[in-house]
Amino acid sequence: MSDSRTAELVARYVGVWCEADAEQRRKTIEELWIEDGKHYLDPPAEFRTVATGFGFGFAASTLEATGYDELEARVARSYEEFVAGGEYKFRPRDNAVRLKDVVKFSWEMVATASGEVVGEGLEVLQVDADGRIVADYQFPN
Repeated sequence: MSDSRTAELVARYVGVWCEADAEQRRKTIEELWIEDGKHYLDPPAEFRTVATGFGFGFAASTLEATGYDELEARVARSYEEFVAGGEYKFRPRDNAVRLKDVVKFSWEMVATASGEVVGEGLEVLQVDADGRIVADYQFPN
């Protein structure tokens, strides 16, 4: 995967979390992840209680979504919680790197009115030979 393909993957990945159209969101999820792709979240302790409403099941201390339906529920719930009201949006930082089948980058949640960063995290994606996500590891700060 070239640097431009890595940048495109990151832009599309972050963009799906801000996608208002449910049909387009699902289509993008199916394009980004493999059919049984996984999303793992290592949430801050205060988030764990709320996280069950985000479409996750518990696997030890990690929250997990597997397959298109669970991924869609996870992304849609995050969209409704953080983006739909127009108060926040997500954006990638310009630090994406790829090493073999792993892509690593940081993202920010920013207030739309001021541009102030109100949240951030690290994303690690395992991708297949076609550049589709096999496993997605999210570490919000």
